[in-house]
Amino acid sequence: MKDLAGKWAVVTGADGGIGIEFCRVLARRGCSLVMVSITVDPLRQAAISLENEFGIKAVPFTLDLSDSHADSMLAAFIGTQGIDPDFIINNAGIFSFCELADTSDAKIRCFIDLHVRATTMLSLLFARRFKARGRGRILNMSSMSCWMPMPGLAMYASTKAYIRVFTRSLHYELKDYGASATVAAPGGIATSLFGLPDHLMKIAVGVGAVARPDRFAEKAVNAMLKGKKQYINGLLNRLAIFFVGITPTWIRMQVKRRLLDKGITK
Repeated sequence: MKDLAGKWAVVTGADGGIGIEFCRVLARRGCSLVMVSITVDPLRQAAISLENEFGIKAVPFTLDLSDSHADSMLAAFIGTQGIDPDFIINNAGIFSFCELADTSDAKIRCFIDLHVRATTMLSLLFARRFKARGRGRILNMSSMSCWMPMPGLAMYASTKAYIRVFTRSLHYELKDYGASATVAAPGGIATSLFGLPDHLMKIAVGVGAVARPDRFAEKAVNAMLKGKKQYINGLLNRLAIFFVGITPTWIRMQVKRRLLDKGITK
């Protein structure tokens, strides 16, 4: 599916980071876009830029995905635009590194609303369409952290674990109907999500600790289009899943004491 001319994709968190790279990968293949984000001007500028660069249609839709009615609002919007998407990429997310007891109730609710409820309801919205149509692709963003019960990552890791299990189950449910759901579980990606300073980010990319978002997006989209159930970038990340799983408690406690207790990341 290298030529996606005439097809439409919905991408959430589309105004920057991995989201804009997903949009570029699809636009380069001729796919038109519904770009969703909570921002206004950055989203509009990103849509204009993609239209000018690739000659596709890019429709911005400002939406707070933590709203309990976000799925119905998106459905109403694409309905009024006469758009029937072929793909949905649930990319929008948040991150924090903080002890759970020190995390605000508002931030905890946002993790649940954005990673769990929004991902579930948007996937369901399009799964029903794709099942009835007999084709369609869903890509949901999990994380390597879904295998990491580490201090400071309780909400991020647990909600990303939900996304992985949910998407894998949905994949098997859709398989007999010509549709699919793919979960991507990346390691570190060089975006602003983690708040790493630019000079440290360049070092991390250079040593291979984090991946370039454009390269990750290209491979994740390929996995989605092929109907794969899961994509994990890099051999080291795949190996890390095993070693993280056997990490002894004393190492996890050192992470807590050296980073969280000393307030380095707060």
